[in-house]
Amino acid sequence: MKPQLLALITAAAWGIGGYFEKKGLHAGDLPPQVGITLRTAVALVVLTMVSWPQLRLIPQAGGRALVYLVIGGGVVAGSVGMLCFYAALKGAPLNRVMPIAFTSPLFGVLAAMLLGGEVITVKTALGMVMTVGGIVLLMF
Repeated sequence: MKPQLLALITAAAWGIGGYFEKKGLHAGDLPPQVGITLRTAVALVVLTMVSWPQLRLIPQAGGRALVYLVIGGGVVAGSVGMLCFYAALKGAPLNRVMPIAFTSPLFGVLAAMLLGGEVITVKTALGMVMTVGGIVLLMF
């Protein structure tokens, strides 16, 4: 499957998932931490089943790769990001939270540029400006 199609499926899954997550938090009057813990537990089971044959590759990945994954995915995105996202879902309308929360690609591109040495094209810069403009438009 093409990466662009996978990215679109990702956006749809996260957007639709956010709707149900917000509904669940409010319907159960649950604190955001409980919601994210439940989400993570379910994801752990599903992802373990999907990746079971490849889990044996973890030791050969090397320490640096594992540190990047643990810090980036486990601490920054998986814990800090998700806790803030769930608190935002609990406290504000979905149409205010989602456009802001899903500016994450902008931060990813900036990190890739500043930390990873990726070159930004005029097309990418224009897309980033349009994304920010759309978010500003939705906020007012």
